[in-house]
Amino acid sequence: MAGQIPQHFIDDLLAKVDIVDVIDQRVTLKKSGSNYSACCPFHNEKTPSFTVSQSKQFYHCFGCSANGNAISFLMEYEGMHFVDAIESLADSVGLDVPRDQQAAQQRDDSKPLYALMASIASFYQAELRKSPEAIDYLKARGLSGDTARRFGIGYVPDGWDGLQKQFPGEEAALLKTGMLIKGDAGKRPYQRFRHRIMFPIRDRRGRVIGFGGRVLDQQEPKYLNSPETPLFHKGSELYGLYEARKAAQDATTAIVVEGYMDVVVLAQHGIDNAVATLGTAANQQHSEMLFRTVPNIVFCFDGDRAGRAAAWRALTATLPCLTDGHDAHFLFLPDGEDPDSLVRSRGAAGFRDLMSSRTPIIDYLYEHLASDLDMRGIGGKAMLAEKAKPLLATIPKGVYRQLALRRLEVLIGLPLGSEHAGPSSTTATGAHRILAARDAGLTPMSRAVLLCLQHPAVVRAVPADDYEINPELPGADVLLKLIGFCDSDPGITTARLLERFRDGKQYAYLVKLAGKSYYPDARELDEMTAVNEFVHCIARLRERSRKNLTDKVELSARTGLLGLRRR
Repeated sequence: MAGQIPQHFIDDLLAKVDIVDVIDQRVTLKKSGSNYSACCPFHNEKTPSFTVSQSKQFYHCFGCSANGNAISFLMEYEGMHFVDAIESLADSVGLDVPRDQQAAQQRDDSKPLYALMASIASFYQAELRKSPEAIDYLKARGLSGDTARRFGIGYVPDGWDGLQKQFPGEEAALLKTGMLIKGDAGKRPYQRFRHRIMFPIRDRRGRVIGFGGRVLDQQEPKYLNSPETPLFHKGSELYGLYEARKAAQDATTAIVVEGYMDVVVLAQHGIDNAVATLGTAANQQHSEMLFRTVPNIVFCFDGDRAGRAAAWRALTATLPCLTDGHDAHFLFLPDGEDPDSLVRSRGAAGFRDLMSSRTPIIDYLYEHLASDLDMRGIGGKAMLAEKAKPLLATIPKGVYRQLALRRLEVLIGLPLGSEHAGPSSTTATGAHRILAARDAGLTPMSRAVLLCLQHPAVVRAVPADDYEINPELPGADVLLKLIGFCDSDPGITTARLLERFRDGKQYAYLVKLAGKSYYPDARELDEMTAVNEFVHCIARLRERSRKNLTDKVELSARTGLLGLRRR
């Protein structure tokens, strides 16, 4: 994405905008020391944990771990795509966005596709009003006209060429959006959806990007989704998320169900915080997306074997997202029930009663792993620990993971060792805090990268000749790039540094490091200590590089000597 817009323009733009102004226009910020703070706009909280650094041009939430620069904020808060966020910021400071011809053409191509999909949604809604059969079907499912309008539900009549007649001259665009299917050789394209109730799928900005269709009779497939298109990527979207965010702005929980009708019928009964996957298993991207909005996720599945398998896939995808302040549960429905049928038979109160019996994700983890073990014996308990530890290791370090480990210790009746011990209750000070930071799990390479990102000026504390770091060391390529960027641009900020890596595979890790506290107790690192720590890290890396070189020389010498002896 960044490749479509010159990097120098992005650098200039981030140098001209002030992230404090950008965020303060949308979220009221209060001065807090050298930074600004507010209740996080990405999750529900009462005590402010969202901080904005004017010097770094970077925001970070200690509650949900949301972080980034001004571009990232607009992408998350407004649901904008990268280029849209760039344009919005550029407009605010009176700059024109330059783009190469190919990128501009791609962008121009997408605009009419969004407009066409919106027109198709309106067409389907108009067709619904003309179809007594479709209206009767929705009424039989307990839906009101208001709910149908809120979700933009429509109807597509039977037939092969209804869209071609309604939108003459748009055949190429209809094919591109997946609304038409190419015919066999010599035959015309035909409609993908026929005689179905139509559910428009919206992105986080409310734009129609695809459709889901449900049959009114017993034909197969019962549900049919739009294919992958330039607008629609089913693995990264959730049905109903846009509507849920509008209707339940104060919600603290998102309920993940399996079908559009489940979402719509739950909303009909006042449960506005449900979303559905789109024909795919719940994945890590889904969980990350939801945790930016709410602190809790409840996955709702059938209680049968297929439902349990789906729950396990959701569990493994969600564990890496369980930073402190987030949690997930599973709700398994009675046999033969789905959210739609259950809420219609028991009402919203009955559904909420069932929600109170949901299973915490860590409880389900141990329950699933122990299901085929004899937990009365030593072997079963040892096997449970063996199975659980790799999964627990995917949970981010923090209190949540410590508590999950404590639960495992209770189940097996044995402490897992000092390496899993929680943080000391004694407050570290001075040198003790530095030692704690060095022992907090980050390697010298990661600490050096973190310091470069958060305190770019530290690179000038080390003479250029002292950066004798073996480029083959893991992470050295990123560190050396950062050092180069910081050295060539003395005024560079955290935000601008990150933007240099946006399209790279290291971007997500760098954003995480940029928002991470150097000290385990989350205290802010002062500039002098940052310099001293960076010098220490570089010295460690230089020492390691020299040792690697010495080891290689010794190995080469031994190999050569062995060759001589063989002769």
